[in-house]
Amino acid sequence: MQYISTRGGIDPVPFTKAVMMGLATDGGLLLPRTIPRIGSSTYEEWKNLSYQELAFEVMSRFIDDIPEADLCEIIDRSYASFDSAAVAPLVHQDGMHIVELFHGPTLAFKDIALQFLGNIFEYLLEKQDTVMNILGATSGDTGSAAIYGVRGKERINIFILHPHGRVSKVQEKQMTTVTDDNVFNIAIHGTFDDGQAIVKSIFNDLEFKASYKLGAINSINWARVLAQVVYYVYACLHISKHENDKTTNFAVPTGNFGDIFAGYIAKRMLPEGSINKLLLATNSNDILSRMVNAGDYSLGEVTATSSPSMDIQAASNFERYLYYLLDEEPERCKQAMEQFSQTGALDLTDFKDQIQRNFSAVTATEEEVTATIAQCYKENGYIMDPHTAVGMHCALKHRENGVPICCLATAHPVKFGDTVETAIGKRLDLPESISSLLQKESYCELMDADKNLIRDFIKAHATH
Repeated sequence: MQYISTRGGIDPVPFTKAVMMGLATDGGLLLPRTIPRIGSSTYEEWKNLSYQELAFEVMSRFIDDIPEADLCEIIDRSYASFDSAAVAPLVHQDGMHIVELFHGPTLAFKDIALQFLGNIFEYLLEKQDTVMNILGATSGDTGSAAIYGVRGKERINIFILHPHGRVSKVQEKQMTTVTDDNVFNIAIHGTFDDGQAIVKSIFNDLEFKASYKLGAINSINWARVLAQVVYYVYACLHISKHENDKTTNFAVPTGNFGDIFAGYIAKRMLPEGSINKLLLATNSNDILSRMVNAGDYSLGEVTATSSPSMDIQAASNFERYLYYLLDEEPERCKQAMEQFSQTGALDLTDFKDQIQRNFSAVTATEEEVTATIAQCYKENGYIMDPHTAVGMHCALKHRENGVPICCLATAHPVKFGDTVETAIGKRLDLPESISSLLQKESYCELMDADKNLIRDFIKAHATH
């Protein structure tokens, strides 16, 4: 399998090179040259596979330059630390399917991708006898999951930027209490978008990127999208096998478009109708729902909400979908992204019908998030975090169309305990891992959102 850039400025590269490249050298995002299709007979054969076995079957369609035995070992090691043997277990509440993606070491769905990516990096760095300095920005869960994915690993240093005071206490502690020598936490005065802009700017400095062997662990890295494709396939198979539902909608809370784009890839892979529609759920930062409903992809002000991992305007992964929307023509994609960079807006009204064939979208207000958490607890005793509640609000809005819905539960409720406890009117029982974490001392660099300051810090602490 060869990988190309959404902007067409690189020669095709194999998976291992695509992973190490992160952001394409022409500023675009990497995609497989083709999306493999899974026939009905193969799909049926997959129904009895474990999560790890299924992950191999899906990933090996996109990876042909890592020996099968090595890939199996990497996958098994990646999910050995999860507290559920199913990795992504499904629960059923009042006719709704919920796939729980928070059973990894940091209690968030990002673990599913970042445990895998951390092990891929370690494997390739050893093979190539080289080192990597990972640079990433986080709106909350990515940072802790990335840190836990590579903490203590030789040949890797990691630098994570997070918006000071704009992540939950648990998210902050999960990042800033990690004291491994290869971990560097940087809190910036600003928003996630400020941090993401710094990261992209530094990566676009190709000389600096090469000199300091920078690697990406944000959702721009294709390996993360690939790992997330697996749980869509897993959920479809489970629902088809155990509930006898041959098709399903997925309700996906999203801010950066990476998670729902993985669903788009899964939809194109699987037999026709396996995934009916992707229900895109946003909080008050609604650029993506405006894009689906009105063809309006334009920047607004970032609003702080109870679901901070979704407090995003410029969705980093949207360019990947835009490439397909523009008939896989890289020059058109490049021009569109240049326009967006200059004006902060794209008019996609001419594509609205095409977009709505794959997606529906709903925005949840803060009041609706709280009400959804309260409703689900009152009716079913099920407790969810505010990000999951954004998705559940969207799912409940689409319930009447008769198609089964699978809602992605993206974080454990204790990660956002204040919001959840207010909604359900009771204290949450903290897992021992979290209660002990909250007592630990934090270590962090507090800096202005200045690209040059971040560059200088990397220079001083990079591994060589």
